[in-house]
Amino acid sequence: MTLVTGTLVLAGTPIGDIADAPPRLATELANADIVAAEDTRRLRGLTRALGVHTTGRVVSYFEGNESARTPELVEALAGGARVLLVTDAGMPSVSDPGYRLVAAAVEQDIKVTAVPGPSAVLTALALSGLPVDRFCFEGFLPRKAGERLGRLREVAAERRTLVYFEAPHRLDDTLAAMAEVFGAERRAAVCRELTKTYEEVKRGPLGELAVWAAEGVRGEITVVVEGAPETGPAELDAEELVRRVRVREEAGERRKEAIAAVAAEAGLPKREVFDAVVAAKNAAAPGPGNGKGLI
Repeated sequence: MTLVTGTLVLAGTPIGDIADAPPRLATELANADIVAAEDTRRLRGLTRALGVHTTGRVVSYFEGNESARTPELVEALAGGARVLLVTDAGMPSVSDPGYRLVAAAVEQDIKVTAVPGPSAVLTALALSGLPVDRFCFEGFLPRKAGERLGRLREVAAERRTLVYFEAPHRLDDTLAAMAEVFGAERRAAVCRELTKTYEEVKRGPLGELAVWAAEGVRGEITVVVEGAPETGPAELDAEELVRRVRVREEAGERRKEAIAAVAAEAGLPKREVFDAVVAAKNAAAPGPGNGKGLI
């Protein structure tokens, strides 16, 4: 005998303009047995704007209570309930609450479906003017400078277009770090307040965008960065090799490991990278007594 379970519905919500709400969202809000919302106050605003009255039970489901509330919702689903999951904006589970619940439901063979809706990731990608045939979403970068550099370093050679979320008060530091790791001339786009009244897409090299952001930027931010260009060993000059080693050292790697990693990335013998590092150090210390080098 096949057990009949409920259904978990992941519903996309507007990232700005309420008119972008998918028509099915209103139907699901009205008919769900349980509505799990990242912010119940935001949910009330959404239902008022859509002219919808929820008849089901409303519960909060956010980062702070995901672990504790997931078993309760899975139990309801196993008992036949239709559970609707909504976050403050965009699709649940994409840098928002939802993954734990989806994974738990799948493990219990509970049906999971979605109401497709607005996505800041895809919207920014489409507006960026950068290649869209292959991309990867990196979410939010770490807040600490060293960890942020380390994370960026992991994808420095990534050929696909990169998409990030970022808080406005950290945008200038993030763009500066990207310019250092990826190169100041790497193309990027900063997408701000997408679909809202003051929507803005600022495009340009990372170095220029970092200077622009230093003046202060407000709103919800999505950053799209061009993937790494195709490069062969001959295309990486000594200065670039030294820069890459320096970035890795600043992120916490020992020089020996940094040189080995850069050599592997560039397809060069480790000795060649080592010689470039030594030459740069010697060039920065022309006279006796100067113990400091470039890296």
